[in-house]
Amino acid sequence: MNEKVLIDPTLAGKTREEMGLEPFTCTEIRSSIMGILVFISQEVIGYVIRRASEGCFKDGLDNNKKSPWNEVVNKSMFNSKKKGAYSDLTMEKKLLLKIQNENLDSFV
Repeated sequence: MNEKVLIDPTLAGKTREEMGLEPFTCTEIRSSIMGILVFISQEVIGYVIRRASEGCFKDGLDNNKKSPWNEVVNKSMFNSKKKGAYSDLTMEKKLLLKIQNENLDSFV
């Protein structure tokens, strides 16, 4: 919204709709993968990993090889209790991993 005002100062004070922008509904990651527009919200991520979309972030897992979450992650990603390889992922999971790596790494 601020970029539009910088380009055209007459838009200052107008609503998103008056500027020709979509109304704000939630925070989203917007990307284009292989020419397909992708919009990812917190609810979408929760749906894909089959978890509630609310919660808290816990930092500082000391030893990720012995983490209690490994089994849950491996079951979600590889449909197995054992850790798999990238080649074992379905096309859907590879696409989600690509989106994650290209968009979430910028927050670190």
